[in-house]
Amino acid sequence: MSSLILTETEDGITTVTLNRPDALNALSRALRGAIVETFERLRDDAATQVIILTGAGRAFTAGLDLKELGGERDADTNAVSDRHMARVIAEVGKPIIGAVNGYAITGGFEIALMCDFLIASTQARFADTHARVGVVPGWGLSQKLPRLIGINRAKELSLTGNYLTAELAYEWGLVNRVVEPSELLPTCKALARDIVSTDPVTRSEIKRIMDQGWNSTLGEGMAIELDASQAHARGELTPEKVAARRKGIQERGRNQSR
Repeated sequence: MSSLILTETEDGITTVTLNRPDALNALSRALRGAIVETFERLRDDAATQVIILTGAGRAFTAGLDLKELGGERDADTNAVSDRHMARVIAEVGKPIIGAVNGYAITGGFEIALMCDFLIASTQARFADTHARVGVVPGWGLSQKLPRLIGINRAKELSLTGNYLTAELAYEWGLVNRVVEPSELLPTCKALARDIVSTDPVTRSEIKRIMDQGWNSTLGEGMAIELDASQAHARGELTPEKVAARRKGIQERGRNQSR
């Protein structure tokens, strides 16, 4: 297993930790590949019934590695990066609890939205900076976020790029509860144990029909978003533009998240 991902399994619960703390768990090609490989393995792992997804250090994940995307850092060309990560996570077939320990920004926000539900630390901060980076979402945020918190609130977040505190995320219905940092994993593990205690076949079917019903119109929106994202990337997204915007985005993030 890559050191970019840490996993620990106990009593049917596997905790998956994104492990690039010095880079705020930024989603490099190598880390994205490790996520795909990890979730493919857990899909077939009989010892795993529930997954808790979290990040090491101060961030859940700060999203795509902008230094890599902007050409300032070499990408791992050998990494597994051409599979659709959102699909792999969605097809793991097991409940995923997102333990949002810190920053969940842009692509990291999208990763959080791939979880079945979220528990946030008081230190959690959410932001969608796609419009500031110059990238159209491609992992579902533009379709999932409005369904969770309402179209007007979602537009406020996505069109401004402003940060959302854990407390306001709770008020808006984005996260199920907010706990102190020391209680984040214990709370998630307690909920995971409750899930494990239910009948596996029934639990799986309930999750399947809930997801299928919720996705009956979401799927069409996801396809629209993906087409738009790919077209935008072909015409507008260049390493030079990303590199030029990165410093301003980071400075703005520091000011807003104090």
